[in-house]
Amino acid sequence: MFRKILFILLLATSVGGFLYLKPYLNGRAEQPTFEDRLPKADFLGRCYLLDLARETSGMLFYNKIPFRDFFAQEFLLSQGKNYGLNLQKPLYFFANENGNWGLMVEVTDSSKISSGIQRLSKLLSLTDTLIYEQKTYKLEKEEGYLTYDKNWLFLYKGSQYTNELKQILFAKKGGVAPCWKDFLKEKQFKDEKLVIYSNWRKLKKHGVETALFAHNSDSSSFSLLTYIRNKKKLNIKMKDTGIGWHSTESTKKQLGIHLDISELRKDTKDPIYQYLIQIGKKISFPTADFLNAWNGDLSFRQGGSAIVKESFVKSEMDDEFNVVEVKSTKDVLVPGFSLMFSVNENGPYFINRLFQKGILRKDQNKYRFITSPQLSMTKKDGYYYFYSGAFPSKTENNHSNHGVWTERGTKVGFSLDSLSSNEVFGTIHIPVDRIIRRGKFF
Repeated sequence: MFRKILFILLLATSVGGFLYLKPYLNGRAEQPTFEDRLPKADFLGRCYLLDLARETSGMLFYNKIPFRDFFAQEFLLSQGKNYGLNLQKPLYFFANENGNWGLMVEVTDSSKISSGIQRLSKLLSLTDTLIYEQKTYKLEKEEGYLTYDKNWLFLYKGSQYTNELKQILFAKKGGVAPCWKDFLKEKQFKDEKLVIYSNWRKLKKHGVETALFAHNSDSSSFSLLTYIRNKKKLNIKMKDTGIGWHSTESTKKQLGIHLDISELRKDTKDPIYQYLIQIGKKISFPTADFLNAWNGDLSFRQGGSAIVKESFVKSEMDDEFNVVEVKSTKDVLVPGFSLMFSVNENGPYFINRLFQKGILRKDQNKYRFITSPQLSMTKKDGYYYFYSGAFPSKTENNHSNHGVWTERGTKVGFSLDSLSSNEVFGTIHIPVDRIIRRGKFF
């Protein structure tokens, strides 16, 4: 009896060991998943291409984009099937601060990809080589690379291809990179079709734990929904309202901020406080004095023009033909410029510091900020007003923190939508016609 029991135990142990070691005996360890292969990077992204095509179809047709049919959901789906790509699954992409980027797509039938590469070779100069015994197609002029396997396709542009390919080829089961693991379990924007994620070291340096951007669009604008999560509690809050300049059609640049910074000015080690100090050092701006004096309201507007009277001296002949100097004035057209900010009892000291630093200076009976036009300055109800022209622009009560910035004809809008203890929500608005009609951003 004892021998029978011992035999059964040995047999069970042998079978269990064989089943466990079988993958290794056959030389086929458990294969990594698609997500296991994703290379780590500063910026990560996920895109449901077919859903994105459906959401943006109205925008493309409204603006009568010539290539809109090539971005139609049905066309993309058919092309994916023709070339063995699974476009019903998300595409994953990544980028680094040096400008290198890559894209990975799931593959359903790798035998169909070669026909797509043959078509691509008729349009671009392709050469092939072996790297880690993996066949790679190189796009010579574009510094791009393309390779694929049974379950994935990898497209890359940049100078670190060998290193990125190594991460993909030699990935291990369950070895998802920590940055991708954090991104894939992130709940914010989980239902959005295009999301960009970052826990970049330079963001962390300024106290930002995570930053996310998601796509949103309509027929006239493309928006990036923005989410930032801070490591520690934020020392700033949003005010319900504040005074700001009224915007007009001629406005090219505008900024309106209404914040409660009472806690921020107390914590000089706060990452936001330190970041503002670093920015100010570039022009010797007395940032610490500004934060001690500032009450959290600031409004800036640039656009249009204003007429100012400028004094000058000219030489003339008198009745006896002697050269004399005559003071005169003339009307000069200057860019429209308006700035206002709220202050506490430390406001006058801050203004004096600006004079000491040479950032603000007197010019005849006017003032100038470094290279600004001549400005009038007044103080009223806890606000300093600086403005070109004889009178200040119209002001209004603002209930939001927002801005507009125009660069080479592109007007980008942005807003701070809400603040919580350690989270920031905002939106960036980009005009569609500037991007797709002219084929460029700036």
